[in-house]
Amino acid sequence: MQKTDLLIGLFIGIASALLGCIAFVEIFTPYRFMDGIAVFRAQQLLGKIITLGAILNIGIFFLLLRFNRDLMARGVILATILLTIVTLFV
Repeated sequence: MQKTDLLIGLFIGIASALLGCIAFVEIFTPYRFMDGIAVFRAQQLLGKIITLGAILNIGIFFLLLRFNRDLMARGVILATILLTIVTLFV
């Protein structure tokens, strides 16, 4: 059960970062999501968009801690670390 909670937290962290990226591009730019990703990739700003999307992980982390889901919260932290590594190479 413990490893599945960690994987669920990892999935939640990556999914929330993706949702945050979609929300940022759709709300704050005049582009649709896929067009915005292409434009930001051409301008070499894709890492910053991923970083802005990962901000949602902070709220999810504290929400999981509040409900005593420590292993899921660790999974969210692991997802944030993985996104940080991806951001360094993008």
